[in-house]
Amino acid sequence: MMNETIPAGVYLACGSTDLRKSIDGLAVLVKEGFELDPFSSCLFVFCNRKRDKLKILFWEHNGFWLYYRRLERGKFHWPKGPAGSPVKVSRRQLRWLLDGLPLQQRQAHPEEKARTVL
Repeated sequence: MMNETIPAGVYLACGSTDLRKSIDGLAVLVKEGFELDPFSSCLFVFCNRKRDKLKILFWEHNGFWLYYRRLERGKFHWPKGPAGSPVKVSRRQLRWLLDGLPLQQRQAHPEEKARTVL
């Protein structure tokens, strides 16, 4: 499953996306709209107009994963911008977004890189 392969990056499609699109339709958006490779080990995240549904496209080994998330209440804090333009975020920011938080957390501890012990 996705946990075996660590995504190289996370890209959000600004604005809204027609989530009736299947894997092939979303892969075309990534290739032509983002000008990125849908077969890379990145997560590509799309949101509907109401901001209560997400689809995440991910390539692993020999096939695509398509994750779907629907909120029963509330909305995702989705970035605004030119429709379909990609915004690169960290995996941590994606987690915040999935938890119902904005991408920018003023109160969060800063992300630290592990230090090498000599």
